[in-house]
Amino acid sequence: MSRPAQSVLIIDTDKNIPDSLQTYADAMGIHAIHASSLHKGLQINRNKSYDVILIRDILPDGIACYEIENLLTAQPDPPEIIIYTTQGNAEHAEHALKCGVWDYVIDPTPENSLPELLGRALRYHQSKTSDTQSEKQAILHELSGHGIIGRSKAIQNCLNLAARISQTDANVLITGESGTGKELFASAIHKFSSRSHKSLTVVDCASLPSTLVESILFGHTKGSFTGADKAQQGLISQSDGGTLFLDEIGEMPFEIQKKFLRVIQERTYRPVGSNVEVKSNFRLIAATNKDLHAMVKEGSFREDLLFRLRTFHLELPPLRHRSADITELAYYFRDNYCKSRKLKKKKFSTDYLMILNQYDWPGNVRELFQAIERSIAETEDSTTLYPQHLPMRIRLQVTRNKLQNQEKTGTQAMAADPGSGLKSLASLKEARDRAIEAEEKKYLESLLAFTDGNIKKCCEISELSRSRFYDLLKKYKISK
Repeated sequence: MSRPAQSVLIIDTDKNIPDSLQTYADAMGIHAIHASSLHKGLQINRNKSYDVILIRDILPDGIACYEIENLLTAQPDPPEIIIYTTQGNAEHAEHALKCGVWDYVIDPTPENSLPELLGRALRYHQSKTSDTQSEKQAILHELSGHGIIGRSKAIQNCLNLAARISQTDANVLITGESGTGKELFASAIHKFSSRSHKSLTVVDCASLPSTLVESILFGHTKGSFTGADKAQQGLISQSDGGTLFLDEIGEMPFEIQKKFLRVIQERTYRPVGSNVEVKSNFRLIAATNKDLHAMVKEGSFREDLLFRLRTFHLELPPLRHRSADITELAYYFRDNYCKSRKLKKKKFSTDYLMILNQYDWPGNVRELFQAIERSIAETEDSTTLYPQHLPMRIRLQVTRNKLQNQEKTGTQAMAADPGSGLKSLASLKEARDRAIEAEEKKYLESLLAFTDGNIKKCCEISELSRSRFYDLLKKYKISK
């Protein structure tokens, strides 16, 4: 089978260089696309994967090196990025190289040097992809069985990136709201890395006592402070050969950040009270639910430490941005919870699943699991979960959202036609029927997506007969 053509995206306002590279690309059988602005280039990259992106350093609508992270994370298989400039900027070059660009080219005539550089970058990307593809697929399969559930594009992109990260030894920064699974991803990356035979040392920076931070991290010698009646090994020493996971890194005291920066750079540290440097060969993963960029601007987090932490940046999506995974997550947790407690498996009523899919889940996956756990505890001997088994705050919020949406829709209709409210006001029964039909259609679509269109599974889950299920599909004009 022939290999698909390699592709390159060129982002530049000036057409001279893209035209020159287009001639080279055509001769080499490379698919080349030109974007005339940074904004257009970012949009194009979100819709298609490219092997290499060439981009001018400064464009009228932005500075390329500060958008590298968007270019790298828009696709699960990121491109090699080459930034070119005729004059160069030391700050831009440093930022770009720290973020992982393939090259930062300073050349008064870049059209002469770029074709050869593009060829090398394409060959590198091709060899990297072919060497790791089968291994990556095996890791992806393992990650999916590690409790990371979901078929949405958002979570699949995270799984792809985690699979690649696990095969490197680079520093990783995992960001995301509370309850999105940061520690779960950190554990999975460690488990499928070359360091899995050693321990994953978890440090909760938010719970470190300010007076004992250095002692806990670096350890101390006997007599180094009051109460130090014996030498104590620190957590950094314990992670030697394994992985050091700094959870809630944004809570690390500012005065410790400078000392820890040196630990990351040199992989050496000095226990409290000691004059001897100690080495620790650890792999670093950090996580936070805070905006570290904002903290840098406020002066509460060191910028140089942020650069060191995020060799790879894995940003986990909130559950409201991957709502297609809610039903699958619910079944996963129910099955595991009932099995671990030796309970008979509970069924989900249609209304129960509807409520789960209508709630915003500000506490994300953790809140979803806690709600289902509470529901199972509430059912006692009942075999089916109903909305009344959910916490009242969830049911109230869903109802409140519905009313707000109806009010908003009604207000918009009244604004378009002030007399329409009185003329088209439905009876209570008609309004109720319309609401039920809308929810039924949404439920059926979610059910088909969850089962990949398997009608047998749909009928088992919904507890509908096959004929009734087909009648509903026909009624709502849903294709299976």
